Amino acid sequence: MTPPITDATGAPTQHTRRSYLGWLLGLCSAGVSAILAVPLIRFALYPLTAKTTETKWSDIGPSADFQEITTPIQRLINVEQVDGWRKQISDKVVYVTKTTGGETCVLSSVCPHLGCSVQWAVAQHQFVCPCHGATFGIDGARLGGPAPRAMDRLDSKVEADRLIVRYRYFRQLVPGKEVIG
Repeated sequence: MTPPITDATGAPTQHTRRSYLGWLLGLCSAGVSAILAVPLIRFALYPLTAKTTETKWSDIGPSADFQEITTPIQRLINVEQVDGWRKQISDKVVYVTKTTGGETCVLSSVCPHLGCSVQWAVAQHQFVCPCHGATFGIDGARLGGPAPRAMDRLDSKVEADRLIVRYRYFRQLVPGKEVIG
């Protein structure tokens, strides 16, 4: 014979059908709540873990057009990005220029300060941001103003005698170049 079950005070406890059903109902409620919480938690944490797909390479033009340039050339490119089932195509302005070493490079026209469109000022022979007066050299180097860094250089390459570029979005107001999209 088994000894009777007692509570903390030493009094015998009674297990009834009602107490068993209460425990079973509580256990089932906790299980269903946990199962229903999983999609809510995934929904709340998704923006922290989601990454967009890489932007595709965009054609700027024949590479021969950029061999003998002396001032930056402004080009409008189509940027295609696919996010799951959504395809987004947008037009972006870039500048094709030469570095001090003579290498062809492509610069984003977005100012690293607050995101205004940087323009090439022919008279001053430099890039000027119209919003806050930041200035950049012909190769995108920071010359003055509130911009925390130089103009952002984009990945580019020559493929089948065409200059192509991969457009990126960079974080503003930080001294280091950080890709955000």
